[in-house]
Amino acid sequence: MKTKDSRESFSTRLGFLLITAGCAIGLGNVWRFPYITGQYGGAFFVIIYIAFLLLVGMPMLSIELAVGRASRKSLGASFETLTPGSSFRKHKYWMIAGNYVLMSFYSLVTGWMLYYAVKVFSGSFGSNLDQGQAASYFGEMLSMPGTQFACTLAVTVFSFGICAMGLRKGVERITKPLMLLLFVLLLVLAARSFTLPGFAEGMNYYLKPDLDNLSKSGLGQTLSAAMGQAFFTLGLGVGSIQIFGSYMKRDCSLYYESVMITLLDTCVALLAGVVIFPACFSYGIEPGAGPGLIFVTLVSVFSHMAGGAVWGGVFFLFMLFAAISTLIAVFENLIGISMDLFGISRIKAVVCNFAAVILLGLPCMLGYNLLADVHPMGGDSTILDTYDFVLSENILPLGAMCYVLYVVLKRGWGFDNYLKEVNTGRGIKLPRFARGYYRIVLPVVIVALFAQGYIGIFCK
Repeated sequence: MKTKDSRESFSTRLGFLLITAGCAIGLGNVWRFPYITGQYGGAFFVIIYIAFLLLVGMPMLSIELAVGRASRKSLGASFETLTPGSSFRKHKYWMIAGNYVLMSFYSLVTGWMLYYAVKVFSGSFGSNLDQGQAASYFGEMLSMPGTQFACTLAVTVFSFGICAMGLRKGVERITKPLMLLLFVLLLVLAARSFTLPGFAEGMNYYLKPDLDNLSKSGLGQTLSAAMGQAFFTLGLGVGSIQIFGSYMKRDCSLYYESVMITLLDTCVALLAGVVIFPACFSYGIEPGAGPGLIFVTLVSVFSHMAGGAVWGGVFFLFMLFAAISTLIAVFENLIGISMDLFGISRIKAVVCNFAAVILLGLPCMLGYNLLADVHPMGGDSTILDTYDFVLSENILPLGAMCYVLYVVLKRGWGFDNYLKEVNTGRGIKLPRFARGYYRIVLPVVIVALFAQGYIGIFCK
């Protein structure tokens, strides 16, 4: 059934919640969150992270949803629809570019998850691996551009294929069971953690506040890391949440929906820690092992477990589902933008965007083998690191600032219009006095994130 403006809408509220949460739930939750928690002292980091998620993440989430639902358009045409002639429309182009930058390396990492799910399930890595052996397997994969391309192509074709079928028949019909299965796999893995010998020690590190752990990193660094994780886990600033707002019905208030999406996102992140930390302590692995925690450390851990091929395979299958849910969501955003900007059909938008994502991703892929001597940011940096820097430290915070200014400035949409839209429907209402918080606090936080990103990279 179509809406009056012929734009599709979700058939159920559950579909909206699961798909929008699927956009937020991705590798940031189940890859980055556990290792960054380990690096910054465990429980205190978790507490600070949740505070920032509530104070910054939810307001930003509601802004994107409000712009989408009010305009019934993607980022490609929303500013022009709501505020004809506004200068904000000029900013959409670099925000749109952020989606392509994200997908060019995210699809590659999703391909890695597919490779590891197959390899671990099949027992190809063997048993009782030390971290050196696990690292050599990871390095071997990175050295094979053909294998990486095949895996990336597989997950990209699958995800775009779902989007090609439309919102209800494709995205909603496939993503709902995918997300439900994701939650089931995560609960199974979390239940398995209760049986590990290091469960109590791992959970103590994870959930018991410890000032000694906090002092190792310093309060300032911990605050910055928690703020960054809370902000970026929801994928805000490039319209990937907005697109699903444009498909929403008006039954529920947007702050109510933002709370629900944030809760789902946070539960996945927290449960990922329940899976990972007991495993680390059970097998004597450093919980702050960094980005290699998944592909190196945990592969070693699973290889020492009884039935490790099964448990490791389930874990990487869960990781694969989490990554694919984000691929589908952001691909849908790219398709919606292309349709709104150029007036083309969904199929044509799928074909054009598929080609763009694959071509833009090739430098990242080759950066680990044929272009391994290219270090755009100096040192041991890779092309993927550069893509990530352009997105995470530049486009996302600047895009978020654009959204905030759009809803608080009179030459934008204005706070009154935002407030009316966000409070339409049943559920939690945002009070008018929140305007000061949106005008002052949110911009300050975003500027701090932007500055910290550069300080962390160039002032080490």
